[in-house]
Amino acid sequence: MKILTVVGARPQFVKAAAVSRILRETHTEVLVHTGQHYDERMSEVFFRELGIPEPDYNLEVGSAGHSVQTGEMLIRMEPIFEKEKPDWVLVYGDTNSTLAGALVASKLHIPVAHVEAGLRSFNREMPEEINRVLTDHVSQLLFCPAQKAVENLKLEGVTSGVHVVGDVMYDAVLRHSDEAEKKSSILTLLDLKPKQYLLATVHRASNVDDTAKLLNILETFSMLGETVVFPVHPRTRKAIQIAGFKPGENIKLIEPVGYLDMLWLEKNARMILTDSGGVQKEAYWFGTPCVTLRDETEWVETVESGWNVVAGTERERILKAVQKKLLPAAHSNLFGAGDASQKIVRLLESKAG
Repeated sequence: MKILTVVGARPQFVKAAAVSRILRETHTEVLVHTGQHYDERMSEVFFRELGIPEPDYNLEVGSAGHSVQTGEMLIRMEPIFEKEKPDWVLVYGDTNSTLAGALVASKLHIPVAHVEAGLRSFNREMPEEINRVLTDHVSQLLFCPAQKAVENLKLEGVTSGVHVVGDVMYDAVLRHSDEAEKKSSILTLLDLKPKQYLLATVHRASNVDDTAKLLNILETFSMLGETVVFPVHPRTRKAIQIAGFKPGENIKLIEPVGYLDMLWLEKNARMILTDSGGVQKEAYWFGTPCVTLRDETEWVETVESGWNVVAGTERERILKAVQKKLLPAAHSNLFGAGDASQKIVRLLESKAG
């Protein structure tokens, strides 16, 4: 069986690493990196730490507007797909790379398998929402992380090829948590003590491209009265510079960190403030309370279980959420048993040919 895997952004590197490790034991994988995330801090360090093989193809698309970026991916992928003739095209999550890979495959009549299918924010203004909806509707195998995703798909009339497999990011966390503890020196480097800092990430266009909203979030961080460790995405850093924001003394603006350092920061934070879907889940797995800096989340299970509060971007709501003493219900595993990768490979095998 030959699988062509499309990745392009750091959350996809984490997911693909877990599946590729199992897949390559008995099958052929062709890895296509679109270059959506392309610099050392956002790409290469993840390949090294997670043991991902060198991409067979790197499209080097880089940064651009959504239409231009997606269009370039479509143009550069098509001859690769035609040459490789895979049994399946495997895509992950909700990025432009995911949509482009799914569209090219469907036009060439190659079956599409979507990992992390069925998630919905129900906010069509998010580019990610459009990407995931369209990808789900051209996929033949839809690998859902939890039952809620199955229900979302059913509401849209998608019932064929749908399987609950669990979350491949949980596979990765289980595999690399001990390694992070042994290898990461990030707390020492930043002079941090466990449970005595907040961890923040902000990268979504809805927050970063709206200067007023971004400034409100950052100014709120300055008012928290606690150390806030903030690994800054490159496009967020550029927006901060353009806005002329001067961080409060409690904010530690740092460069993006690798996967192992990020896991260790998440595990040891008192609380996490983020607009990232992946970080919300990792917070849940580590038992670290989370405040989501959006008005909705795809990961409703983390909210319903008490580990996550959706606070939006308004100052008072964020402050209230951070000050609230979260007393979550008993921690249960809502996203599988850490064997999602094995289930995915078995299902691909059963449907091949």
